[in-house]
Amino acid sequence: MQKYTLIGHPLGHSMSPFIHDELFKISGIEAEYDCTDIPAENFADRMNDLRKLNGYNITIPYKRDIIPYVDELDASAKRYNSVNCVHNRDGKAVGYNTDCDGFLLSVKAKNLNLSGRVLLAGCGGVGRMMAIEAALHGAELTIGIIPEAAQAAAALTDEIHFLAPDSKIYVKLIDSINGSFDLIVNATPVGMYPKTDACPVSTELIGRCGGVFDAVYNPVKTKLLQIAESFGKTAVNGTAMLVYQAVKAHEIWNGSSYTEAQVQEIIEKTNKIIAGEFK
Repeated sequence: MQKYTLIGHPLGHSMSPFIHDELFKISGIEAEYDCTDIPAENFADRMNDLRKLNGYNITIPYKRDIIPYVDELDASAKRYNSVNCVHNRDGKAVGYNTDCDGFLLSVKAKNLNLSGRVLLAGCGGVGRMMAIEAALHGAELTIGIIPEAAQAAAALTDEIHFLAPDSKIYVKLIDSINGSFDLIVNATPVGMYPKTDACPVSTELIGRCGGVFDAVYNPVKTKLLQIAESFGKTAVNGTAMLVYQAVKAHEIWNGSSYTEAQVQEIIEKTNKIIAGEFK
């Protein structure tokens, strides 16, 4: 039987075991997937154990810390200097970044326009990846920030211009942004449980957008998504990204493939669990 795990600290409740179990069932592979909470002081000591597995996922705070312990980095991991998936094969540990795949596949599945005028709220963590992917897809990118993020946004802008010299990037304070956008992407924790009444952008701005992607998945429908849906906009939450990055991991680990209907069913089941409705 194959064995996999998710490492991080602190882990708390994670939807990863459910999602991966569903994917293994569909592909007919006998496998165990669990969670391994590793305190920082024990991190290095657990590397040999991880090499005995078929593969594993990595979440906060170890996506960069894991890099010295893998033998090879895929292009995606090199681009973001971040690893969230490792495949152990033939005695070699290979690191990947499937977060980018999760984001891109989520956007593609709902026909959201990542190559048009894109407003990204936030530029740290996952926002950095989203900004780079938007630029690489030809977006006219506006990064909405709070004043404290000005230095990080400037560094990200320089990084994007190195990767895509012709990119159009604007950095503005989030409260001062107006105009219209093809896509609004929220990469901040604004609206996340328990502060569910918060929204990263104004109602007027949402009304002038083509669609919305929110990296938050708890609650399932943030204030941002609720407002977008009230305007009849396409609105996608972070569960889609969570499931699609797992789908990519299974492709890496076992060459598995899934239909769009199968993936959407897992997304719906996961959302119901998060919302406390799935029995």
